[in-house]
Amino acid sequence: MSFYQKLTAVGTQFISKHKLFKHGFNLSPMYRRSTGRIIEVSKDLMYIKVKLPISYKNRNYVNSIFGGSMFSAVDPIPMVQLMNILDKGFVVWDKSAQINFKRPAKEDLYAEFSFTKEEVKRIKADVAEKNEIELIKTSFLTDKEGSKIFCEVHKTIYVADKGFYKMKRTRKKEQGI
Repeated sequence: MSFYQKLTAVGTQFISKHKLFKHGFNLSPMYRRSTGRIIEVSKDLMYIKVKLPISYKNRNYVNSIFGGSMFSAVDPIPMVQLMNILDKGFVVWDKSAQINFKRPAKEDLYAEFSFTKEEVKRIKADVAEKNEIELIKTSFLTDKEGSKIFCEVHKTIYVADKGFYKMKRTRKKEQGI
């Protein structure tokens, strides 16, 4: 169990999970460096909104938001969001990412992340059937109105049954892989 998972286990005894998710991310050193801030989290964690304000901390040589800040502001959200939606019987990992910059960002950016109840049911059913799956979540960094897309990020997320994942890792260790 990671430091952040232990902190979550203790913290949820005193504060609701969605508030802990928001404030925990925003106070976390690894996320603070992205300059992004989580501004909204639904009680069921199915919806999250992030703001990436343009500032001296993330402006690049041509006075627009540094691409690394754009990516790092959205990178951890879908994986950690899904980990907290699913129960402890699942393993969730980021597998890969693809980022497409559409235009220079010279204003505050926003991103929304959501899972539907149907999507979560399908993930659970697919893992029950196949033991492990990969899914792609796409997020967009947009202006406040959501009318202009500045950046598009496709995240491939690996989800597995925890028992299957442990067995698979044990087999790989035995084979020296």
